[in-house]
Amino acid sequence: MDKAAVLTHILRSKVRSTCLGGDSPVSVISSKKYIPALTAEAQDHESMSSVDHAIRGALSDGTRLVVLVGPEGSGKTTALQKLLVDWAKGEHLHNFSFVFHFQFKEMDSLEGQLSLETLIQYSRHQVHSVLRVVERPDDALFVFDGLDEYSHSLDPAGRALCSDASQAASAPLLLVSLLHGSLLKGAAFLVATRPTGNLKFLSGARVEALGFLKPQREAFFNSFFADSSVASRALLHMERTLGFYDFCTSPRFCWTVCFVYRSLIDSNAKLPETLSQLFVEILSHLIQSTSLTQDWNRKLVLALGRMASYCFLDKHSRCTKEQINSFGFQQFLTAFAPFLRVEAELETVSFRSQLMQEFVLALAFFLDGSEYEDVEKVLDKHKGAAKFLDLFLSGLSEPEQHRPLETLVGELDPDQMKGFRSWLKSGSEETLKGYDKNKHYRCFRLLHQVQNASLVKEIVPPLAHACIYHRNPGLQDCVALSYVIVCLGERDRLSVSGATVIKEMMEVLAPALSLSHVVELSDNSFQTEAVPRLASAVSSGVTRELNLTRSHLGDEKLKRLCAGLKDSKLHRLNLGSCRLTAACCDDLLSLLTSEISQLQALEITFNQIGDRGFKKLCKAMHSPLCRLQELQMQTCDLTAASMEDFAAALCSGHSQLRKINLTHNTVGDSGVKALCNALKHPFCKLQSLTLYDCGLTGACCSHLKEALMSEHFSLLELDLSLNDLGQEGALMLCQGLSRPGCPIRSLSLTRCELTQTVFKELGSLLRSGSCQMMFLLVGLNKVGDEGVRPLWDAVSHPSCSLEELNVEMTRLTDACVEDLCAAVRGSRTLKRLELRNNSLTDAAVPAVIQAMRDNPNMEELK
Repeated sequence: MDKAAVLTHILRSKVRSTCLGGDSPVSVISSKKYIPALTAEAQDHESMSSVDHAIRGALSDGTRLVVLVGPEGSGKTTALQKLLVDWAKGEHLHNFSFVFHFQFKEMDSLEGQLSLETLIQYSRHQVHSVLRVVERPDDALFVFDGLDEYSHSLDPAGRALCSDASQAASAPLLLVSLLHGSLLKGAAFLVATRPTGNLKFLSGARVEALGFLKPQREAFFNSFFADSSVASRALLHMERTLGFYDFCTSPRFCWTVCFVYRSLIDSNAKLPETLSQLFVEILSHLIQSTSLTQDWNRKLVLALGRMASYCFLDKHSRCTKEQINSFGFQQFLTAFAPFLRVEAELETVSFRSQLMQEFVLALAFFLDGSEYEDVEKVLDKHKGAAKFLDLFLSGLSEPEQHRPLETLVGELDPDQMKGFRSWLKSGSEETLKGYDKNKHYRCFRLLHQVQNASLVKEIVPPLAHACIYHRNPGLQDCVALSYVIVCLGERDRLSVSGATVIKEMMEVLAPALSLSHVVELSDNSFQTEAVPRLASAVSSGVTRELNLTRSHLGDEKLKRLCAGLKDSKLHRLNLGSCRLTAACCDDLLSLLTSEISQLQALEITFNQIGDRGFKKLCKAMHSPLCRLQELQMQTCDLTAASMEDFAAALCSGHSQLRKINLTHNTVGDSGVKALCNALKHPFCKLQSLTLYDCGLTGACCSHLKEALMSEHFSLLELDLSLNDLGQEGALMLCQGLSRPGCPIRSLSLTRCELTQTVFKELGSLLRSGSCQMMFLLVGLNKVGDEGVRPLWDAVSHPSCSLEELNVEMTRLTDACVEDLCAAVRGSRTLKRLELRNNSLTDAAVPAVIQAMRDNPNMEELK
């Protein structure tokens, strides 16, 4: 087909773009309103790769088969027509002299034996072009649109494919021969389709059509609405409120939303909050356009419902005139035109939109119970084909939402309404008892469509909503989840993980976050733009604790977070494993010293903070504005070099720090010396110090002893586990602990190379009457039965106040059972005993269990 003929053929096309009308693809192209649809790659990469560019690139590189795949309304047909117009105008695809354009649905109706020449003639292409393309197939491009509407298979297996252009064959065989390179070898093909089973038979380059992302939607809305402020309002509402973000990529859907919004905005009406409400508006508009009576409107909707069900069940995208008459359309003549696409040449009709197809089926279900089984059977029957039927049923079940339609089609069947509401309540309650997150998401979506807060409170029991946890939610899931939480009100905890958190997701979750005292967003990946919205949501509500563990924020995103949290009421912030460095500590310093900040606990474990970063945090503790009481810094690359600064901060007179965890940092003996100087200072208020695996030796214990002997020493908890203190160091520690009035309540010396002598001294300490120790952990010290015996003697002593004892892996045997049982029975305070990983046998178990039963204070035995 030559360029002039192609241009004429395309420009004559008058295809209606949506069920509400709208510009045809060719009018969009001609009026220069065309906005290129994007490929799926654009969603995952910064480059905005358009469908047009991807197709032209593939065809220019010599690819002979390009398949354009995308959902309904994603801009495939418009992109093809734009490509044809550009070629005809000489702007692109200069490597092709001939372009032929076909619709698969037209090919579907061809019967009998045809030659390639006849096939092309049938599609209104010129004969002389056909003869020339047979001689020069490399110069030809065949464009086929709508493979999903083609009922024949493209599988070449078991067929004798054609290779002679003059050979007569069936249309399906000619198409298979063309697409698989047997006929007109060297010609190029471009096939557009929705997802369909025939795709597996096409092995060419694949272009995934996505549609519109944010910039394209903004351009579209601005071109539709004359007032830019109205355009912004409409776009914002569609993306944040409606909860069908997945559809927003569809250019066709964007046009539909714009049309409905313009009508509602012009009349000062409320914009729809759900997909169901949107389609109530659309269907109301279409029904009013028919100018029928209420009774005839009802019959029309019932006929549409029958056709919708038939098309879903028999997987027919189109119906013949005889078929539609059997549904009851014969009495309406052309009244169904707004709802259906009429193919005059093929004498068939089809729904313009699958969403409309599902919506009219849902409405028909509520109009006449005699035609439909109960809701469970209807949903099961249409399962797999109708994806949104349960959502539309939910929306229409609420009187406030279906009332506009009742004025047009009459009252909905009360028995059908009652039956559906019963199914929704019982099904939701059962779903929420389980742990299937996908079912939970679907349940929340159904409740969101209903838009009835009282129903949500009735269905979602307190046990189910006390702590709602969800992993890897999509944006629509977040919309529904946020709606349910807002209905339920203030809550203890909200946990969302495993998601890529984009700005729009954070915007729809914001109301739910603001209502949650504890917000856990661990194991998520945050887009930069989402972080300020998170900070705003947390700052504006009741949130007291924010957990962002393993969220890979990095320093730049944390800067934005800290800037937004300065006015928050947060008490605890967890930033563990967030890929932070020393650079972030300036922002944390600013946050901690903000006049309004209430931050009391900060966890930045498993980050490369280093000494330089820690020194910056120490500056915060010098400020009277800093309220920090707890600091978790496990595995932060700290050394003794920063301990002097930390000690100075503790002694500053302004530090309120009560607890610090320095696990897995190389503090060393010299670092402990600096800390001990602070522990002797009257201004130091530290109560808990964890130095687990900090490279300490017995040499540090002389400094600890001095600190313990100080009247200003305030520690209640001391953890020195996984350090080689040895006998000499531990004995010095015991000397310090023996000071009357020593405040230590909890001591952890797990795997510190302790000996029997040390255990004997600890036993003596516990019996002394001056020791206030309640928790003692001395596991992984290989002292055996004899070594632990002094502790058993101490536990049963009336002066011992021990509540928890851990002697895991100390090489105990059955020989200790008698002493152990006597200790458990005799203790007035012991509640928990840890005995794991010792050589006790089954024979020892009954006696130990009985001893535990004999002591009413005992709560836990491991």
